[in-house]
Amino acid sequence: MRKVELLAPAGDLERLKIAFTYGADACYIGGEIFGMRSAAKNFSKEDMIEGLKFAHERGKQVFVTCNIIPRSEDLDALINYLLELNEIGVDAVIVSDMGVFKIVRETIPNMEVHISTQASTTNHAAANFWYNKGAQRIVTARELSFAETKEMRDNIPEDMDIEAFIHGAMCMSYSGKCTISNYTTGRDANKGSCAQSCRWKYTLMEENNGEYTQVVDDIDPDFFFNTKDLCMIEYIPQIFESGITSLKIEGRMKTAYYVATTVRAYRMALDEYYKDPENWTFNPMWLEELKKGSHRDYSTGFFLNRPDENSNNYESASYIRNYDFIGLVRGYEEETGLYIVEQRNKMNVNDKIEVIGPFKETMFTTIEEMYDEDGNPIESAPHARQIIKMKIGIEVEENYILRKPIEKPRKL
Repeated sequence: MRKVELLAPAGDLERLKIAFTYGADACYIGGEIFGMRSAAKNFSKEDMIEGLKFAHERGKQVFVTCNIIPRSEDLDALINYLLELNEIGVDAVIVSDMGVFKIVRETIPNMEVHISTQASTTNHAAANFWYNKGAQRIVTARELSFAETKEMRDNIPEDMDIEAFIHGAMCMSYSGKCTISNYTTGRDANKGSCAQSCRWKYTLMEENNGEYTQVVDDIDPDFFFNTKDLCMIEYIPQIFESGITSLKIEGRMKTAYYVATTVRAYRMALDEYYKDPENWTFNPMWLEELKKGSHRDYSTGFFLNRPDENSNNYESASYIRNYDFIGLVRGYEEETGLYIVEQRNKMNVNDKIEVIGPFKETMFTTIEEMYDEDGNPIESAPHARQIIKMKIGIEVEENYILRKPIEKPRKL
């Protein structure tokens, strides 16, 4: 049967390696220019080369974002940048602007080109336009339903990919095109510097003859621009039926823990579907795993119908956080029987923890012993990015993640 691509975000080299380790088929990344996430750490040329080597050795692909909406002065550095991407072996570039697309086709004509969601492709005529100009993939506008996506699939060439966001933060504006951030902060959202002004708390006022009164309705929202996160893990059969060929996870600014948990959950759901599509059933454990990473409340966006009031978080823009990512396994000492762990959050001896690894069920154990990098026993390790050695009573491998539940879940 046809398999779909699981496409993960990677804000830096560590997250790229984690994404592939936990089951992604491809990653999308940004370089130091021309990407829509300037606040992410992003990739230097050297990091890209290492990331591409890591991916290609595993039969995976890496796509690079060139999807800002540029002004003329932004184009000066584009040609040399594209030649550099082509030289190091990038698998595709993601663009949204017609001028950038034209320059890509002229400068590196053999490069695969994907049309970003920023291009707002909502119909098969637009998709065919891009295909005839040389694009291999459309990243659909986020405003499409399953039915609209299927209509597009039925009216475009079979060898044109349809990529769609199926998980992560949603922008309140049309396909991410927004100028609220520019107006409120001077930060250009269409060049990767969005201040997320739609997440702020507002009061809606009505002016009447110079007098201002607060508008109150049945919802009485304070965060009335603030959307819930998208989550489509319960709808794997519908994704296949609609003709989507690449499942895109949002989050180049998210943590390695977010990347691991999200990719892992969707990988498990997809692999179960491949085993027996006709009898696939949703496993609530997959959703629970997604909820163990920082997230807002979930919705289905536009996929099932037009969003209503249930698609927004009116009370808060905060993320829900129920678990702490406390460490990443980096190795094992044969002589001591201790695991080497890169610490990410506070941990203590006797903490009950969960351990997750790629293609593995969640494991539950306790931190039995801990030592600092020099081998001195310790009872507690404060929050710091340092090396800890520990005994945890189960067998794990490099890149397994340690986490623990938060006694009092908090919003960030």
